[in-house]
Amino acid sequence: MQEKVGAHVIVFGRVQGVFFRAQTQRTAALYGVSGWVRNKSDGSVELLAEGSKPDVVALVDWCKKGPPAARVERVDITWQGYGGGFDTFDVRP
Repeated sequence: MQEKVGAHVIVFGRVQGVFFRAQTQRTAALYGVSGWVRNKSDGSVELLAEGSKPDVVALVDWCKKGPPAARVERVDITWQGYGGGFDTFDVRP
C-alpha cells in the first residue's frame, strides 16, 4: 500500500486569469488526487492536495510549470499528514 500524504501549496507568478485553477483540477483528477484550489487576493493560487505520495508529488511538480499561459515564479510547499477529508478536487472561489 502506498503512503498517503497531504501538501499545502502556494503558487506565485502570473497564475490567475490563465486557467490555472481549472487545469489544476483536471490534473488532480488525472492523478486521482483530492482536495481544492483557489485564487488568493495577493494574486497567488493556493491548493491543498491529498492522495498517494507519488500522485501528490506529480501534481506538485505540474504546479511548478502550470498551464501554457502561466508564468510560475515560485512554489511554496508544506508537506503534511493525510487527512482524508476530501472525495473530489474542487475549485473554490
